[in-house]
Amino acid sequence: MKPRETVLKQLVDVASGRKPADLVVQNGCWVNVHSGEIIPNSDIAIVEGRFAYCGPDASHCIGPKTKVVDAKNQYLVPGLCDAHMHVESGMLTVTEFSRAVIPHGTTSMFIDPHEIANVLGLEGVRLMHDEAMGLPINVYVQMPSCVPSAPGLENAGASLGPKEVEEAMGWPNIIGLGEVMNFPGVAAGDRKMLGEIAATNAAGKTVGGHYASPDLGTAFHAYAAGGPADDHEGTRAEDAAARVRQGMKAMLRLGSAWYDVAEQIKAVTEMGLDPRNFILCTDDCHSGTLVNDGHMNRVVRHAIAQGLKPVTAIQMATLNTAEHFGLERELGSITPGRRADFLLVSNLAELTINAVYGRGKLLFDGSRLTAKMPKFDYPETAKNTVNMKRDLVSKDFLINAPKQSAKADVNVIGVIENQAPTKALIKSVAIKDGLVQMDRANDICQIALVERHRAKGTVTNGFVSGFGYNKDCAIASTVAHDSHHIIVIGTNHDDMAAAANRLKEVGGGVCVYSQDEELALIELPIAGLMSDEPAEVVAAKADKMFAAMEAMGCTLNNAYMQHSLLALVVIPELRISDIGLVDVRKFEKIDLFV
Repeated sequence: MKPRETVLKQLVDVASGRKPADLVVQNGCWVNVHSGEIIPNSDIAIVEGRFAYCGPDASHCIGPKTKVVDAKNQYLVPGLCDAHMHVESGMLTVTEFSRAVIPHGTTSMFIDPHEIANVLGLEGVRLMHDEAMGLPINVYVQMPSCVPSAPGLENAGASLGPKEVEEAMGWPNIIGLGEVMNFPGVAAGDRKMLGEIAATNAAGKTVGGHYASPDLGTAFHAYAAGGPADDHEGTRAEDAAARVRQGMKAMLRLGSAWYDVAEQIKAVTEMGLDPRNFILCTDDCHSGTLVNDGHMNRVVRHAIAQGLKPVTAIQMATLNTAEHFGLERELGSITPGRRADFLLVSNLAELTINAVYGRGKLLFDGSRLTAKMPKFDYPETAKNTVNMKRDLVSKDFLINAPKQSAKADVNVIGVIENQAPTKALIKSVAIKDGLVQMDRANDICQIALVERHRAKGTVTNGFVSGFGYNKDCAIASTVAHDSHHIIVIGTNHDDMAAAANRLKEVGGGVCVYSQDEELALIELPIAGLMSDEPAEVVAAKADKMFAAMEAMGCTLNNAYMQHSLLALVVIPELRISDIGLVDVRKFEKIDLFV
């Protein structure tokens, strides 16, 4: 759309009544996120995709060609903003993700494409950046900061540094630096990390944070001094308070599997901290969540249910976000000069959305998407990225015992439902014929990471607890944050091999196997991370996947999101990478055996 400075005369002329508006919405209840009030009997007038007049009577802005909409006392709500999220987690392209969230009132997203960056490098970021620019909603891109997320503890498909960050800061749609996950590196003064932050600061853009540790001592203060302006990894009220006290924005996330709003919002509702320093986001949303439950409207509803006033919750998903990224003169409120992104809502607490407008155009009419979504084709170089050296066999997943004994004590990754962190467990497992055994009765199954970027042929084996699988099965995925090798969890070695080989055959995705039978498959041909099919199609395949996982005994909420995060070696306590088990509390590789 046209820059604000080029349409100032049109805005002034419409507001004064000298020229007619393109669109006037009458008789609404104006949710004013600047003043924190709801103003009844309000009108808005729009020209060139921007608000020109917001007030009690816009009849002077109406001309013979002006489209007039009667809001019928519905609430006029600013379009919702997702301050931190990864499109790839929805298994969708930017276009299809946007198509899925527009009906839920999301009109602005701040995306960090570090998933595709770990597979395709800077070119992957550029593809998503270019795709985002052609959409009818605002999709800003944060340049990934940690590719790989933890150098020395994993090997990704690409590597980015200060040089690439400096280059990307000149791209038109880059809004800042993506979450700085290597928090020990920042705290230790790592030159690469500080160089990326410095390049972002020099460009006058926002640095995203990721401090995934409960330690709020010296390391946390050193990280804050390094410059990250926000953080979404808190899980407790004291985490949110600590960030705000250091001048950071506390981002509270409600994704498909991360439920971190309820505890952290107590920093506002019980401790009385200023809500203008809190921002709502999703981080990771699966396509099934988008289709069946919602997006940022779901997060706002949840925040209201925790005791926030509706206007306050909406501030956290609109104005607070826009101000944080330096876009308060463009986004985040229904006020003159801003982009005309707004919703017509009949029930504010439930955020019942009856219409969605973006840049003054109707995008969703309450029953169907009316937005025109341009087609974006990913090149062949972004596909066929599963580079395994050979087909796997059952013996690739055998674990030899270190000594002759009946039992062995092993380090086990313990899954925590609805949270990203894991527990570092120590369990005793049986040894039979010199091989370490799984223990279904005590919920200990096997986890493996299969290298898929450079065809090295390596398989790293370990154990995981918490999924509840009690039948012969395997679940394999080329989505394995953040290095995105193939991550396989199973109770049967034959099924584990079959599932991994199937993903090689289809060029990436997720599959569930049981006794050599394929129970579910989601094809993800783009970098092994994304489908180019619509969200509804992907969600239907995901529903089949969830059903298959449940049939194998899994009872976790959104277990797939937990599955895909178990290789993320920057979130405590214990993870697996292509080099072995990683104790994230110490940021060092440890042995499988205690």
